[in-house]
Amino acid sequence: MTAVNHFTHGPLTPVLAYLMSCLGSMLGLRLTAQAHASRGGARMRWLIGAAISIGGTGIWVMHFVAMMGFEVEGTQIKYDVPLTIASAAVAIVVVGTGLFLVSYGRGRALALLGGGLLTGLGVASMHYLGMYAMNMSAHVSYERTIVAASVGIAVVAATVALWFTLRVRKPVWITGAAMVMGVAVSGMHYTGMYSMHVTVDAEPGVVTGADALDFLVPLMTVISLITLTMLLMVILAPSAEELHEDAELVARLELRRRTAQQQPLAYPAPPAAARARQQQMMRAPRR
Repeated sequence: MTAVNHFTHGPLTPVLAYLMSCLGSMLGLRLTAQAHASRGGARMRWLIGAAISIGGTGIWVMHFVAMMGFEVEGTQIKYDVPLTIASAAVAIVVVGTGLFLVSYGRGRALALLGGGLLTGLGVASMHYLGMYAMNMSAHVSYERTIVAASVGIAVVAATVALWFTLRVRKPVWITGAAMVMGVAVSGMHYTGMYSMHVTVDAEPGVVTGADALDFLVPLMTVISLITLTMLLMVILAPSAEELHEDAELVARLELRRRTAQQQPLAYPAPPAAARARQQQMMRAPRR
């Protein structure tokens, strides 16, 4: 057994990973609130943005920021590029699927539980796929009990997160919910990492793959920039309250227009002088 260090840079990587998880979760909740106030294609676009925010930044970026502090004494660690990209796609797709199930399921318990189970299993799959993408001159094994615990945490965390997307609307509650989601995602990650046991090969071989600084940092930067772009879109977009007020104003204007069309035309009554002249003309004898 070798020394496995999850905190090579001290508290920097876990704190930064937690903040990224909170940021992605917060933006995702804000986007789902915008989606519930929209209809048609706009609603679908907001939900896709929420999936990228929660799955991409809140989960995937958080995972690999935390992995920047992971080190195994006696071997170099590199990453399989296709598997790492696939893990990002898995995170975004499963979160998006859960959001669509819950959103279009109208908050029914069956849709919530099904979406939470699917999303939780997908998040756990993303986590272990990302760990499997690590290449090193060592043998890796996992303790099944701890793996099962991490999967359970992922399912519960995903279900709670989807419930938040249905209930949370105000900024203060969105912030609190995002902080809770950050704790759950980080807890799931480090529980899964604790299940790993690594034994370095007696004769270290050549480690293939991409270095973390050359590959992961640019990829995480791109996803973070996409998240910031969506954050600007949310800030500039009208809020749910503004959309509701606009809808009420349009409804009142439409009601007034229909009422005006249904009323008969009313001709103004002639003035008193004009009525008197008409009466005199009617009384005058005809010649």
